[in-house]
Amino acid sequence: MNQTIDGIVTASREIAAPAEALFALIADPAQQPRWDGNDNLAEAAPGQRVRALGDVFVMTNRNGGVRDNHIVAFTEGREIAWRTAPHGEQPPGHQWGWLLEPLADGRTRVTHTYDFTALPAEQEKRLAKARAMTPEKLLASIDRLAALAEEGGDS
Repeated sequence: MNQTIDGIVTASREIAAPAEALFALIADPAQQPRWDGNDNLAEAAPGQRVRALGDVFVMTNRNGGVRDNHIVAFTEGREIAWRTAPHGEQPPGHQWGWLLEPLADGRTRVTHTYDFTALPAEQEKRLAKARAMTPEKLLASIDRLAALAEEGGDS
């Protein structure tokens, strides 16, 4: 299920770790630079663990840009998605999401999605960057997440 269709990029694979351990790594912004397959994230202050729809966490990118990430989907242990924006601004319309499906034997099917269908046409620079996102780049994040969780790095 690794594909790009009409502005939605997805990647998916099974991981030999429980959904709760994986979700803990995703929902804690301070952990995100550890598994970011794009090597774009520098740091997030500790104590921003996402707990509900409407939460906002702040992340600093490697280029020094500060981003507010607005939670637009949230089910503890199963689903999380956010729309990112320059600090203090409203999100322009692109969204990162994670869906975790528990399987037998403590395994989890993890699907990572990047959706830029709501980016307005006048956001040409953002659209060009969004179109460069590939399933392989999303899979790199899933692979790093898997390595952390499978080695017990979820603490």
